Amino acid sequence: MIWQTTRFRLDLFRPRIMGIVNVTPDSFSDGGQHPDQDSALRHCEQLLRDGADLLDIGGESTRPGAAAVPADVELSRVLPVVRHALTLGVPISVDTRRAAVMRTVLDLGVDVINDVNALQDPACRDLVSAHPGCGICLMHMHRDPRTMQQMPMQGDAVPEVRRFLAEAAASLQALGVARERIVLDPGIGFGKTVAQNFSLLARQHELTELGYPLLVGWSRKSSLGAVAARGSVVPSVADRLPASLAAALLSVERGAAIVRVHDVRETAQALAVWQAMHDGGQPGSCAGAG
Repeated sequence: MIWQTTRFRLDLFRPRIMGIVNVTPDSFSDGGQHPDQDSALRHCEQLLRDGADLLDIGGESTRPGAAAVPADVELSRVLPVVRHALTLGVPISVDTRRAAVMRTVLDLGVDVINDVNALQDPACRDLVSAHPGCGICLMHMHRDPRTMQQMPMQGDAVPEVRRFLAEAAASLQALGVARERIVLDPGIGFGKTVAQNFSLLARQHELTELGYPLLVGWSRKSSLGAVAARGSVVPSVADRLPASLAAALLSVERGAAIVRVHDVRETAQALAVWQAMHDGGQPGSCAGAG
């Protein structure tokens, strides 16, 4: 498979690593870790040295219970980082759900728009569909960040997630968006219970059967903490690396093309082992960016 983005045609023959760059004070895992521009820029460069194939920059937290921020605040956070990241020679994604932010970063030359709302806002859909070639990630989210875990989905989540993503992709193609620009994300943790998240992993083939590349983000999620708990002791966000690596490998084994992660170096090593096994023991085929 190929993912067509603004500046790159990303070969998905091997699994790719999307490194997370949150420039927010309140993200669930790394909020406030990059409080100034220089820190965020160094983080971008370090993720690439660690093996990221592309970077995803976000200026608004979408953790459960998070409040929305104005577009001008979001832009003030992401623009300095985006401008620098665009010089680094890899695809750059911006994680946003606002048309004003999308318009500004696309004008700068950003490669991918990653929208947790799957472009359900007509203004966002029209804007992105009119762009000549940016990549698009459509994610399933039940309700919105403030309320999604207060009233999560009911019943079997897999057919509903599959239906939603198929319809979202079809609506874009009806507007003239090329199929190879579209990637789908099941939205692990976004309004789903622990059991529903793991059903999406166990039955991930029902999503890959749609024929689009799948991007999956399990990194440090609370569902991993829930299943890795020992008695009443739940691993903190910082202690979920082993569980995150297991989920990333299981996702790739079940057909995910891209994993969105915080811990790029460790994920790259784990995927190198997985790739070497699939390549018959030849080392190095999954190492590094590119």
